Amino acid sequence: MDLVIRDARVIDGTGGASYRADVGVHEGRIAEIHRAQDAGPRPTGARTVDAHGLALAPGFIDMHAHSDLALLRDPDHSAKAAQGVTLEVIGQDGLSYAPVDDRTLAQVRQAITGWNGDGGDIDFDWRTVGEYLDRLDRQGTAVNAAYLIPQGTVRMYAVGWDDRPATPAEVERMKQLVAEGMEQGAVGMSSGLTYTPGMYADDSELTELCKVVARYKGYYCPHHRSYGAGALQAYEEMVDLTRVANCPLHLAHATMNFGVNKGKAPDLLALLDDALASGADITLDTYPYTPGCTTLVAMLPSWASEGGPDAILARLQDDATAEKIRHHMEVIGADGCHGVPIEWDKIEISGVSDPGLASCVGKTIAESARQRAEEPWVTARRLLINDKLGSTILQHVGHEENVQAIMRHRVHTGGSDGILQGFKPHPRAYGTFPQYLGRYVRELGVLGLEECVAHLTGRPAARLRLADRGVVREGHRADLVLFDPETVAAGSTFDAPRTLPTGIPHVLIDGKFVMEDGRRTDVLAGRSVRRTP
Repeated sequence: MDLVIRDARVIDGTGGASYRADVGVHEGRIAEIHRAQDAGPRPTGARTVDAHGLALAPGFIDMHAHSDLALLRDPDHSAKAAQGVTLEVIGQDGLSYAPVDDRTLAQVRQAITGWNGDGGDIDFDWRTVGEYLDRLDRQGTAVNAAYLIPQGTVRMYAVGWDDRPATPAEVERMKQLVAEGMEQGAVGMSSGLTYTPGMYADDSELTELCKVVARYKGYYCPHHRSYGAGALQAYEEMVDLTRVANCPLHLAHATMNFGVNKGKAPDLLALLDDALASGADITLDTYPYTPGCTTLVAMLPSWASEGGPDAILARLQDDATAEKIRHHMEVIGADGCHGVPIEWDKIEISGVSDPGLASCVGKTIAESARQRAEEPWVTARRLLINDKLGSTILQHVGHEENVQAIMRHRVHTGGSDGILQGFKPHPRAYGTFPQYLGRYVRELGVLGLEECVAHLTGRPAARLRLADRGVVREGHRADLVLFDPETVAAGSTFDAPRTLPTGIPHVLIDGKFVMEDGRRTDVLAGRSVRRTP
């Protein structure tokens, strides 16, 4: 063997009982599992790691990541590697960087600067999904990555930023782009249906695209139309749409937020159980925190975003139009804010693109407004304009009882939704997976350890149709994590969000140490993980 992991508590990712074993790794794969009770000689190898007191699990799969540029920009990428993550699913929420032409690339870079930075330090030498995945492979990355075709970017490419139904020719062009992306290795398609321009698509348009995804055995991953007012109807819309398209459904960050949904997780789960009982193929992901995170511009009503970033800024700079925007946000409840009137004391600035605006970070819009003796909208409007729409926010709108109820469900998987940009990012970017294992398993007992590991490994691997990942089994890839169940914990907090976790000493990808003795190595073993034909 190249490596023997000796005397580990193997938690194999199936949800079954753990067992004691030696695990031998050879040429990047699990070559032998010798259980404690097995007869015969124990495996030996060029190197042995004493795993006594440690759990050995498959590498964690982050089903909702925003590392599209970070994988290229940051070879260290300890934000994910240190958590035991060996695979991220990117291209989320309907907005990413392929497929694009020159116009679309410039627009999407500006639109999601708050998620990923403007990418000024990156050579955007790709335009197609396949070229982007090739770039990841050519450069090598800290962890593996699978890609979802972003429906909003596809609509931006084929239709533009107009709030109107797509023409038949435009629908055919979008279907062609989706088919090409699936052929080039994407595992499915994402949407951001509270983000422009993807939210301008009606159900018939989305259904046609989902039929293409289904033809290639991919899945649809929508950030649906509302997580606030009308949340249940929005979930039901996605279930019905994918049933018509005969397309598997994976619900992104499946939360029930805002005051209108306090205690209503059982209503969502009942809806899903009914659909599952009727034969629907549904999974979901969540992060183990109550606040959400997005961009400040995403809170605007969709009509204010028609035409793209430059048009948004022009509307904000016009006093009459800006007043109309304020009325929709504060009184009516903008669709960008999930149909709920915005509460400025729950909107905390977590990052800005312009360092000169850093004094806003860590404060709610209401707090900054009080310091300036002005109305919150005045503060928010100024920040949107001065930061050129690049500000990120934390939304303190979640409910702990909903978070716990949803994570217990049998189709639940883990996803960080981690935005790595900003001076004070959400701690989920650095802490999601140890947070599950430390707080929700060891401290609160919401999930058993074996069951939780299955949520983070075997179950997402099954959704991704990965035949040789997600389970500790002979012949599978040696994407593995060793952690201490008694000490594993998220180090990241809302005050110190970039603190790395504790209790995860070793992480391997293809049998190579990307984390060793709690420190990041210089190994770039990550590659693209492409759709299985």
